[in-house]
Amino acid sequence: MSQEIFWFLPTSGDTRYLGESETARPATIQYMSQIALAAENLGYDGLLIPNGTGCLDPWITAATLAPVTHKIKLLVALRTSAGNPTVIARQTAALDQALKGRLLLNIVAGGDEKELATEGIFLNHDQRYEITNEFITVWRDLLTGKTVDYQGQYIQVKQARNIFETIQKPYPPLYFGGSSNIAHDIAAKQVDAYLTWGEPPAAVAEKIDDVRTRAAKLGRTVKFGVRLQVIVRETNEEAWAEAERLISRLDDKTIANAQANFAKMDSVGQQRITALHQGKREKLEISPNLWAGVGLVRGGAGTALVGDPETVAARLKEYADLGVDTFVLSGYPHLEESIRFAELVFPLLPGKKGVNIVANATGGAFDTKPIAVAS
Repeated sequence: MSQEIFWFLPTSGDTRYLGESETARPATIQYMSQIALAAENLGYDGLLIPNGTGCLDPWITAATLAPVTHKIKLLVALRTSAGNPTVIARQTAALDQALKGRLLLNIVAGGDEKELATEGIFLNHDQRYEITNEFITVWRDLLTGKTVDYQGQYIQVKQARNIFETIQKPYPPLYFGGSSNIAHDIAAKQVDAYLTWGEPPAAVAEKIDDVRTRAAKLGRTVKFGVRLQVIVRETNEEAWAEAERLISRLDDKTIANAQANFAKMDSVGQQRITALHQGKREKLEISPNLWAGVGLVRGGAGTALVGDPETVAARLKEYADLGVDTFVLSGYPHLEESIRFAELVFPLLPGKKGVNIVANATGGAFDTKPIAVAS
Protein backbone atom coordinates (compact mmCIF):
# COMPACT_ATOMS: atom_id res chain seq x y z
CA MET A 1 0.00 0.00 0.00
CA SER A 2 1.45 3.37 -1.01
CA GLN A 3 1.79 6.29 1.34
CA GLU A 4 1.61 9.98 0.62
CA ILE A 5 4.95 11.73 1.11
CA PHE A 6 4.77 15.48 1.72
CA TRP A 7 7.63 17.94 2.07
CA PHE A 8 7.74 21.20 4.05
CA LEU A 9 8.21 24.84 3.07
CA PRO A 10 10.51 26.64 5.56
CA THR A 11 8.62 29.92 5.47
CA SER A 12 10.47 31.15 8.57
CA GLY A 13 13.87 30.57 6.95
CA ASP A 14 16.34 27.75 6.34
CA THR A 15 19.85 26.84 7.46
CA ARG A 16 22.70 24.34 7.37
CA TYR A 17 23.45 24.61 11.10
CA LEU A 18 20.79 24.99 13.79
CA GLY A 19 21.35 28.13 15.81
CA GLU A 20 23.85 29.58 13.33
CA SER A 21 22.78 32.86 11.76
CA GLU A 22 25.69 33.02 9.32
CA THR A 23 24.40 29.99 7.41
CA ALA A 24 20.76 31.11 7.45
CA ARG A 25 18.76 31.44 4.25
CA PRO A 26 16.00 34.04 4.39
CA ALA A 27 12.45 32.98 3.67
CA THR A 28 11.69 34.48 0.28
CA ILE A 29 8.94 33.69 -2.16
CA GLN A 30 11.62 32.87 -4.73
CA TYR A 31 13.24 30.26 -2.47
CA MET A 32 9.85 28.78 -1.52
CA SER A 33 9.05 28.49 -5.22
CA GLN A 34 12.33 26.71 -5.88
CA ILE A 35 11.63 24.15 -3.14
CA ALA A 36 8.05 23.70 -4.35
CA LEU A 37 9.10 23.11 -7.96
CA ALA A 38 11.80 20.68 -6.92
CA ALA A 39 9.35 18.77 -4.72
CA GLU A 40 6.77 18.58 -7.49
CA ASN A 41 9.31 17.38 -10.07
CA LEU A 42 10.72 14.83 -7.65
CA GLY A 43 7.31 13.25 -7.10
CA TYR A 44 6.33 14.42 -3.62
CA ASP A 45 2.57 14.34 -3.10
CA GLY A 46 2.19 17.55 -1.13
CA LEU A 47 3.75 20.52 0.64
CA LEU A 48 2.99 21.73 4.15
CA ILE A 49 2.94 25.52 4.42
CA PRO A 50 3.09 26.44 8.12
CA ASN A 51 1.75 29.38 10.09
CA GLY A 52 3.28 31.60 12.76
CA THR A 53 4.33 35.18 13.42
CA GLY A 54 7.79 34.36 12.06
CA CYS A 55 6.47 32.79 8.86
CA LEU A 56 5.46 34.16 5.50
CA ASP A 57 1.67 34.23 5.32
CA PRO A 58 0.66 30.69 4.28
CA TRP A 59 -2.33 31.68 2.15
CA ILE A 60 -0.45 34.27 0.15
CA THR A 61 2.49 31.89 -0.21
CA ALA A 62 0.15 29.21 -1.53
CA ALA A 63 -1.43 31.67 -3.96
CA THR A 64 1.99 32.53 -5.39
CA LEU A 65 2.60 28.83 -6.01
CA ALA A 66 -0.71 28.27 -7.81
CA PRO A 67 0.52 29.37 -11.26
CA VAL A 68 3.93 27.69 -11.01
CA THR A 69 2.93 24.23 -9.72
CA HIS A 70 0.58 21.80 -11.42
CA LYS A 71 0.33 18.49 -9.54
CA ILE A 72 1.51 18.82 -5.97
CA LYS A 73 -1.05 19.39 -3.21
CA LEU A 74 -0.64 22.34 -0.85
CA LEU A 75 -1.42 21.72 2.82
CA VAL A 76 -2.03 25.29 4.00
CA ALA A 77 -2.11 26.20 7.68
CA LEU A 78 -5.32 27.77 8.96
CA ARG A 79 -5.24 29.30 12.46
CA THR A 80 -8.88 29.19 13.48
CA SER A 81 -8.59 31.68 16.34
CA ALA A 82 -7.32 34.37 13.98
CA GLY A 83 -9.96 34.27 11.27
CA ASN A 84 -13.64 34.62 10.48
CA PRO A 85 -15.20 31.41 9.06
CA THR A 86 -17.33 33.29 6.53
CA VAL A 87 -14.31 35.12 5.13
CA ILE A 88 -12.13 32.00 5.23
CA ALA A 89 -14.80 29.96 3.41
CA ARG A 90 -14.67 32.48 0.57
CA GLN A 91 -10.88 32.42 0.56
CA THR A 92 -10.93 28.62 0.61
CA ALA A 93 -13.09 28.51 -2.51
CA ALA A 94 -10.89 31.00 -4.33
CA LEU A 95 -7.64 29.21 -3.46
CA ASP A 96 -9.02 25.77 -4.32
CA GLN A 97 -10.10 27.14 -7.69
CA ALA A 98 -6.68 28.70 -8.26
CA LEU A 99 -5.02 25.39 -7.39
CA LYS A 100 -7.50 23.41 -9.52
CA GLY A 101 -8.53 21.24 -6.61
CA ARG A 102 -5.11 20.76 -4.94
CA LEU A 103 -5.85 22.57 -1.67
CA LEU A 104 -5.65 20.87 1.72
CA LEU A 105 -6.08 22.72 5.01
CA ASN A 106 -4.08 22.16 8.19
CA ILE A 107 -6.22 23.36 11.10
CA VAL A 108 -4.06 25.00 13.78
CA ALA A 109 -5.46 25.86 17.20
CA GLY A 110 -2.17 27.40 18.35
CA GLY A 111 0.12 26.43 21.20
CA ASP A 112 1.98 29.55 22.29
CA GLU A 113 -0.06 32.08 24.28
CA LYS A 114 2.71 34.71 24.05
CA GLU A 115 2.81 34.52 20.25
CA LEU A 116 -0.98 34.54 19.99
CA ALA A 117 -1.17 37.64 22.16
CA THR A 118 0.84 39.54 19.54
CA GLU A 119 -2.04 38.85 17.14
CA GLY A 120 -4.67 40.02 19.61
CA ILE A 121 -5.71 36.51 20.65
CA PHE A 122 -6.13 36.02 24.40
CA LEU A 123 -7.49 32.52 24.83
CA ASN A 124 -6.31 29.66 26.99
CA HIS A 125 -5.60 26.15 25.73
CA ASP A 126 -9.12 24.70 25.87
CA GLN A 127 -10.73 27.91 24.63
CA ARG A 128 -8.61 27.76 21.48
CA TYR A 129 -9.86 24.25 20.77
CA GLU A 130 -13.44 25.24 21.53
CA ILE A 131 -13.26 28.05 18.98
CA THR A 132 -11.70 25.59 16.52
CA ASN A 133 -14.73 23.32 16.92
CA GLU A 134 -17.12 26.22 16.33
CA PHE A 135 -15.10 27.52 13.39
CA ILE A 136 -15.07 24.21 11.53
CA THR A 137 -18.81 23.73 12.12
CA VAL A 138 -19.66 27.08 10.53
CA TRP A 139 -17.02 26.82 7.78
CA ARG A 140 -18.24 23.38 6.72
CA ASP A 141 -21.89 24.43 6.57
CA LEU A 142 -21.00 27.44 4.44
CA LEU A 143 -19.03 25.36 1.93
CA THR A 144 -21.85 22.83 1.61
CA GLY A 145 -24.16 25.62 0.47
CA LYS A 146 -26.11 26.30 3.64
CA THR A 147 -27.27 29.67 4.87
CA VAL A 148 -25.94 29.76 8.39
CA ASP A 149 -27.28 31.24 11.59
CA TYR A 150 -24.91 30.33 14.39
CA GLN A 151 -24.71 31.59 17.96
CA GLY A 152 -21.71 30.02 19.66
CA GLN A 153 -19.63 31.02 22.63
CA TYR A 154 -16.94 32.53 20.37
CA ILE A 155 -18.42 32.73 16.88
CA GLN A 156 -21.68 34.34 15.85
CA VAL A 157 -22.95 34.74 12.29
CA LYS A 158 -26.38 35.66 10.94
CA GLN A 159 -27.62 34.66 7.48
CA ALA A 160 -24.07 33.89 6.43
CA ARG A 161 -23.61 32.49 2.93
CA ASN A 162 -20.78 31.46 0.65
CA ILE A 163 -21.65 31.83 -3.03
CA PHE A 164 -18.35 30.50 -4.41
CA GLU A 165 -17.83 26.78 -4.89
CA THR A 166 -14.71 24.77 -4.26
CA ILE A 167 -13.55 22.32 -6.89
CA GLN A 168 -13.23 19.59 -4.27
CA LYS A 169 -16.57 18.44 -2.90
CA PRO A 170 -17.90 19.03 -0.40
CA TYR A 171 -14.77 20.99 0.63
CA PRO A 172 -10.98 20.57 0.72
CA PRO A 173 -9.85 17.90 3.23
CA LEU A 174 -9.02 19.02 6.76
CA TYR A 175 -5.84 17.97 8.55
CA PHE A 176 -5.33 18.63 12.24
CA GLY A 177 -2.96 17.88 15.11
CA GLY A 178 -3.08 18.02 18.88
CA SER A 179 -2.20 15.77 21.79
CA SER A 180 -4.70 16.78 24.46
CA ASN A 181 -8.04 15.13 25.16
CA ILE A 182 -9.99 18.02 23.67
CA ALA A 183 -7.81 17.90 20.54
CA HIS A 184 -8.50 14.19 20.11
CA ASP A 185 -12.23 14.84 20.48
CA ILE A 186 -12.12 17.44 17.70
CA ALA A 187 -10.04 15.16 15.49
CA ALA A 188 -12.57 12.38 15.92
CA LYS A 189 -15.53 14.66 15.24
CA GLN A 190 -14.42 17.19 12.69
CA VAL A 191 -11.42 16.38 10.49
CA ASP A 192 -10.32 14.04 7.73
CA ALA A 193 -6.74 13.38 8.85
CA TYR A 194 -5.00 13.51 12.23
CA LEU A 195 -1.32 14.51 12.31
CA THR A 196 1.13 13.86 15.11
CA TRP A 197 4.71 14.92 15.57
CA GLY A 198 7.30 12.17 15.36
CA GLU A 199 7.16 10.46 18.72
CA PRO A 200 8.40 6.86 19.16
CA PRO A 201 6.17 4.31 17.40
CA ALA A 202 4.60 3.02 20.62
CA ALA A 203 3.49 6.54 21.59
CA VAL A 204 2.17 7.21 18.08
CA ALA A 205 0.24 3.93 18.23
CA GLU A 206 -1.48 5.04 21.43
CA LYS A 207 -2.55 8.31 19.82
CA ILE A 208 -3.84 6.58 16.70
CA ASP A 209 -5.80 4.03 18.71
CA ASP A 210 -7.35 6.76 20.85
CA VAL A 211 -8.44 8.97 17.95
CA ARG A 212 -9.64 5.97 15.95
CA THR A 213 -11.74 4.72 18.87
CA ARG A 214 -13.29 8.13 19.49
CA ALA A 215 -14.08 8.53 15.78
CA ALA A 216 -15.64 5.05 15.57
CA LYS A 217 -18.06 5.96 18.37
CA LEU A 218 -19.27 8.78 16.12
CA GLY A 219 -19.51 6.54 13.08
CA ARG A 220 -16.48 8.17 11.45
CA THR A 221 -13.07 7.13 10.16
CA VAL A 222 -9.95 9.30 10.18
CA LYS A 223 -6.69 9.05 8.27
CA PHE A 224 -3.37 9.45 10.08
CA GLY A 225 -0.08 11.20 9.38
CA VAL A 226 3.28 11.78 11.07
CA ARG A 227 5.38 14.94 10.88
CA LEU A 228 9.11 14.15 10.92
CA GLN A 229 12.51 15.55 10.07
CA VAL A 230 14.79 13.27 8.03
CA ILE A 231 18.57 12.96 7.79
CA VAL A 232 19.41 10.31 5.21
CA ARG A 233 22.81 9.52 3.75
CA GLU A 234 24.28 6.58 1.87
CA THR A 235 25.55 5.01 5.11
CA ASN A 236 24.36 5.09 8.71
CA GLU A 237 27.71 6.50 9.77
CA GLU A 238 27.41 9.44 7.40
CA ALA A 239 23.84 10.12 8.52
CA TRP A 240 24.71 10.21 12.22
CA ALA A 241 27.71 12.41 11.49
CA GLU A 242 25.39 14.80 9.67
CA ALA A 243 23.01 14.84 12.65
CA GLU A 244 25.86 15.83 14.94
CA ARG A 245 27.07 18.45 12.47
CA LEU A 246 23.59 20.01 12.38
CA ILE A 247 23.75 20.85 16.08
CA SER A 248 27.53 21.33 16.28
CA ARG A 249 27.29 25.12 16.54
CA LEU A 250 24.65 25.18 19.27
CA ASP A 251 25.88 26.47 22.60
CA ASP A 252 24.32 25.67 25.96
CA LYS A 253 22.86 29.16 26.36
CA THR A 254 20.98 28.95 23.07
CA ILE A 255 19.55 25.58 24.04
CA ALA A 256 18.59 26.79 27.52
CA ASN A 257 16.81 29.85 26.10
CA ALA A 258 14.86 27.75 23.62
CA GLN A 259 13.86 25.24 26.28
CA ALA A 260 12.73 28.05 28.58
CA ASN A 261 10.45 29.36 25.83
CA PHE A 262 9.01 25.91 25.18
CA ALA A 263 8.34 25.45 28.91
CA LYS A 264 6.04 28.50 28.87
CA MET A 265 3.82 27.01 26.16
CA ASP A 266 0.59 25.25 27.06
CA SER A 267 0.80 22.91 24.06
CA VAL A 268 0.54 19.29 25.22
CA GLY A 269 2.26 18.17 22.03
CA GLN A 270 5.21 20.46 22.69
CA GLN A 271 5.42 19.19 26.26
CA ARG A 272 5.58 15.62 24.98
CA ILE A 273 8.31 16.44 22.46
CA THR A 274 10.37 18.31 25.06
CA ALA A 275 10.06 15.40 27.49
CA LEU A 276 11.75 13.13 24.96
CA HIS A 277 15.12 14.87 25.39
CA GLN A 278 14.61 17.23 28.38
CA GLY A 279 16.90 19.75 26.74
CA LYS A 280 19.96 17.52 27.14
CA ARG A 281 22.44 16.42 24.49
CA GLU A 282 23.40 13.19 26.28
CA LYS A 283 20.73 10.82 24.94
CA LEU A 284 19.14 12.15 21.80
CA GLU A 285 18.39 8.82 20.12
CA ILE A 286 15.06 8.29 21.87
CA SER A 287 14.01 5.28 19.79
CA PRO A 288 15.95 3.31 17.17
CA ASN A 289 17.08 5.88 14.58
CA LEU A 290 14.69 8.50 15.98
CA TRP A 291 16.80 11.50 17.02
CA ALA A 292 15.54 14.43 19.11
CA GLY A 293 18.40 16.84 18.42
CA VAL A 294 16.32 19.22 16.31
CA GLY A 295 14.00 19.73 19.27
CA LEU A 296 16.78 21.24 21.34
CA VAL A 297 16.04 24.57 19.68
CA ARG A 298 13.13 24.04 17.30
CA GLY A 299 9.56 23.94 18.51
CA GLY A 300 7.11 21.46 17.07
CA ALA A 301 8.63 18.87 14.76
CA GLY A 302 11.78 18.25 16.77
CA THR A 303 12.57 14.63 15.90
CA ALA A 304 14.35 13.19 12.87
CA LEU A 305 14.73 9.76 11.36
CA VAL A 306 18.46 9.26 10.87
CA GLY A 307 20.13 6.56 8.80
CA ASP A 308 20.88 5.05 5.44
CA PRO A 309 18.06 4.63 2.90
CA GLU A 310 17.15 1.09 3.93
CA THR A 311 17.04 2.00 7.61
CA VAL A 312 14.91 5.10 7.12
CA ALA A 313 12.51 3.23 4.83
CA ALA A 314 12.19 0.48 7.44
CA ARG A 315 11.39 3.01 10.17
CA LEU A 316 8.77 4.66 7.98
CA LYS A 317 7.22 1.23 7.44
CA GLU A 318 6.95 0.77 11.20
CA TYR A 319 4.74 3.85 11.34
CA ALA A 320 2.84 2.78 8.23
CA ASP A 321 2.07 -0.57 9.88
CA LEU A 322 0.38 1.37 12.69
CA GLY A 323 -2.01 2.96 10.18
CA VAL A 324 -0.06 6.02 9.08
CA ASP A 325 -0.65 6.81 5.41
CA THR A 326 0.82 10.32 5.19
CA PHE A 327 4.34 11.45 6.11
CA VAL A 328 5.13 15.16 6.25
CA LEU A 329 8.92 15.42 6.08
CA SER A 330 11.61 18.07 6.18
CA GLY A 331 15.38 18.40 6.55
CA TYR A 332 18.15 20.97 6.53
CA PRO A 333 18.65 22.68 4.17
CA HIS A 334 15.19 21.89 2.87
CA LEU A 335 15.98 22.11 -0.83
CA GLU A 336 18.99 19.80 -0.76
CA GLU A 337 17.47 17.33 1.69
CA SER A 338 14.28 17.02 -0.38
CA ILE A 339 16.41 15.99 -3.34
CA ARG A 340 18.58 13.62 -1.33
CA PHE A 341 15.58 11.90 0.28
CA ALA A 342 13.88 11.40 -3.07
CA GLU A 343 17.03 10.01 -4.69
CA LEU A 344 17.90 7.62 -1.88
CA VAL A 345 14.60 6.61 -0.27
CA PHE A 346 11.87 6.91 -2.89
CA PRO A 347 13.01 3.72 -4.70
CA LEU A 348 12.36 1.82 -1.44
CA LEU A 349 8.87 3.19 -0.78
CA PRO A 350 5.64 1.69 -2.13
CA GLY A 351 4.14 3.76 -4.91
CA LYS A 352 7.22 5.94 -5.42
CA LYS A 353 9.66 5.98 -8.33
CA GLY A 354 13.38 6.57 -8.21
CA VAL A 355 14.73 9.73 -9.80
CA ASN A 356 17.95 11.02 -11.27
CA ILE A 357 18.58 14.68 -10.66
CA VAL A 358 19.82 16.99 -13.39
CA ALA A 359 20.58 20.56 -12.27
CA ASN A 360 18.73 23.17 -14.26
CA ALA A 361 21.23 25.40 -16.04
CA THR A 362 19.28 28.47 -14.91
CA GLY A 363 19.89 27.63 -11.27
CA GLY A 364 16.18 27.20 -10.71
CA ALA A 365 14.30 24.03 -9.89
CA PHE A 366 15.36 20.54 -10.88
CA ASP A 367 14.39 18.33 -13.78
CA THR A 368 13.89 14.67 -12.91
CA LYS A 369 13.96 11.51 -14.94
CA PRO A 370 12.53 8.20 -13.68
CA ILE A 371 15.02 5.40 -13.22
CA ALA A 372 14.33 1.73 -13.29
CA VAL A 373 14.02 0.15 -9.85
CA ALA A 374 14.24 -3.58 -9.37
CA SER A 375 11.03 -5.02 -7.96
